[in-house]
Amino acid sequence: MAEFKFDIQATDGQARRGVLCTSRGDIQTPAFMPIGTAGTVKGLYMEQVRSVGSDIILGNTYHLMLRPGAERVKKLGGLHKFGGWSGPILTDSGGFQVWSLSKLRKMSEKGVTFQSHIDGSKYMLSPERSIEIQADLLGADISMQLDECTDFPATYDEAARSMELSLRWGERSLTRFGERETQNLFAIIQGSNYHDLRAKSAQASVAARVEGRGYGGFAIGGLAVGEGHEVMLETLEATVPHLPAARPRYLMGVGKPIDIVEAVARGVDMFDCVIPTRSGRHGQVWADGGPYNIKSARFAEDDSPLDETLPCAASTDYSKAYIHHLIRSKELLGAMLLSWHNIAYFQGLMARMRAAIEAGEFDSFCVNFRSGLS
Repeated sequence: MAEFKFDIQATDGQARRGVLCTSRGDIQTPAFMPIGTAGTVKGLYMEQVRSVGSDIILGNTYHLMLRPGAERVKKLGGLHKFGGWSGPILTDSGGFQVWSLSKLRKMSEKGVTFQSHIDGSKYMLSPERSIEIQADLLGADISMQLDECTDFPATYDEAARSMELSLRWGERSLTRFGERETQNLFAIIQGSNYHDLRAKSAQASVAARVEGRGYGGFAIGGLAVGEGHEVMLETLEATVPHLPAARPRYLMGVGKPIDIVEAVARGVDMFDCVIPTRSGRHGQVWADGGPYNIKSARFAEDDSPLDETLPCAASTDYSKAYIHHLIRSKELLGAMLLSWHNIAYFQGLMARMRAAIEAGEFDSFCVNFRSGLS
């Protein structure tokens, strides 16, 4: 089985076009990872997710440990077999979801104790337990260290305390992960919008070693939590230079197409977000000029397809009028078709960026994309 390897094939400015090789297949970067929170990308068959160019999906520790239970997933063959996805899977550590349960959790050095949002039962998630769930039970190809997602806004002292805790949890995650031939572990950089804290977090994570082993990649967490587009970009500019060029860089939970394009321009390789499927369930269609609502009366008699350029039946084979009708009638098929189209759009955007980087035309691509926004 192939070892985990990141091969940068072309650069244009800070933008990188690469291939992340795993034992379950290659991931073309820049890459967008559809979110399969509970073992499914909402509203879609895995064949549909694959068909539009998705190389990797994301699963979630928090949701799967609560239902159906990580031990049960292991008993049923691991997350790949359980969910019918043969390609690479990255799992979130559960830290973000637990962070969002502000009234149901208690943080400590050991980890976080929380109550299930499903039935109120109590759980303890430590760095070691998170790695056990991700790597041993779910069988993720890429696991994430357990971190504390820092509140926003946060004072400098609050952000520093949170960042330092994440660094200590990261070292424990590395220790528990151990040495694995075909699985890998990513660090998560924290520090809120304080540039010196981001730099310290990045430098410490890059230097971290347990028995000579370090992280295989580096994620930038704690963004897209209300700080705004410009602050996010400034934070990336303060963080990315401290990360090694030879390792993949992952911006967690982002996001909107313009955020992705600007982050690629600043050297980021991997992204995930709920936007494509969440938007689809609410009648929102993604396109280069920005999203639009298919429920609008102007689409009631529009017999044109969503996008003839995409390799997706939802984008090419159904009229806007028909999908308008489905969404307004609250038919499940409407949400399914829009979710499929939106993921196809996001994957098409990634493919266009990869081609632009290869051709040395990424600056022109960015200018045209920005100018086309409505």
